[in-house]
Amino acid sequence: MYLKRIDGPRAVTLPDGRTMTRADLPPADTRRWVASRKAAVVKAVLAGLITKAEALDRYALSDEEFSGWTQAVKDHGIEGLKVGALKLYRQP
Repeated sequence: MYLKRIDGPRAVTLPDGRTMTRADLPPADTRRWVASRKAAVVKAVLAGLITKAEALDRYALSDEEFSGWTQAVKDHGIEGLKVGALKLYRQP
């Protein structure tokens, strides 16, 4: 079996004890961003599975968009990433 050489770890342990691997990340060509996919990318960056720069490049995200996702997770958890919750959690 051949394993492709990558920079960084192949798997990380999340704060809740679960293990996350690169296979758990959304595909690079993702166009429909549901809350669970956004959360997976944010968790991967915060846990050190991929770098922020790698995530921005891989998913064609802006720094502002990713920062918004990260802030929403910190402030409100995964629920804050749902599109329907934008009005509820948006700052006045």
